[in-house]
Amino acid sequence: MTTPRFESGPFPVGADAVLSRFSPLSRILFFDDFDRGLNGWTALIGNYEGTLDSMLPEYRDLRPPMLSNLSMWDTGTVGALDGTYAMKLATRPKASSLAVAVKRLTWRYAGPIQMEVFFTYKPEAVALELLDTGVRAFGFAIDIQMGDRATGPVERVMPHLRYLNALDGRPVERWQFKRAIEPLRGIGGSGKTRSHFHLAASGWEDVPGGAQRLCYNEIATKHNWYYVQIGFDLASMSFTRFRCNDRVFDPSGIAPMRFPAMPNLWCMLNPLMWVEADAETRAFLYVDSVVVSAELDA
Repeated sequence: MTTPRFESGPFPVGADAVLSRFSPLSRILFFDDFDRGLNGWTALIGNYEGTLDSMLPEYRDLRPPMLSNLSMWDTGTVGALDGTYAMKLATRPKASSLAVAVKRLTWRYAGPIQMEVFFTYKPEAVALELLDTGVRAFGFAIDIQMGDRATGPVERVMPHLRYLNALDGRPVERWQFKRAIEPLRGIGGSGKTRSHFHLAASGWEDVPGGAQRLCYNEIATKHNWYYVQIGFDLASMSFTRFRCNDRVFDPSGIAPMRFPAMPNLWCMLNPLMWVEADAETRAFLYVDSVVVSAELDA
């Protein structure tokens, strides 16, 4: 689903050169430029109860976001797409290591929402080589739960999209989505908390027509910035749009995870991003700026 405004031209923000590079829906819920700090983006912390030992093992070493001016050996500092700082996700120097950032808010109207991100990715420059398979994947998701007065099946819904750049040292360069549900496990003994590791390597499916070769400039310290746009309807709980740079993918061929609602997450709206390493080198995802917008009835 797209709005007439999107189809007819850019968002009318006048001379605002920063916002005019986005195509938001009618109401901007937040605009995060990381020159102003992390803006509430934080670590994805696994659920625990009573003791930290109750946390699922997969959550125990997820790396948190930080600010970065993109330092590098050629000139010292690159800076972000706009300004000095970007949000940086950095894994451990270990294949399958993950770094994740999440922002926690709630929604107020069950209608269309959209997330737009300017980002770039690279492995840590540890050799005078291209290192183009050092990053296994990066991705974007939104963790959503219906309101407490929803009718019909009341669900938690998690649209996930990732770019599988490489696997075991071999380039893949394909977008994937995930609707498979990882096992839900109880945390502690109260019955109030459960957890599942939704970023597990299993269950990913190819986005139809989702092969895409992104610009990966010719040495390990050159960063080119990319644009991604993800639309999702909170009424139908379905994808409405998926775009990366010049490619617009058919959203009818992709689906989110859906499972029964949790007891205490009503109206949750948590966008998140992650990067995964494919080598014994840290993998980096840099985010210059994010806009999440919505079509609101008031």
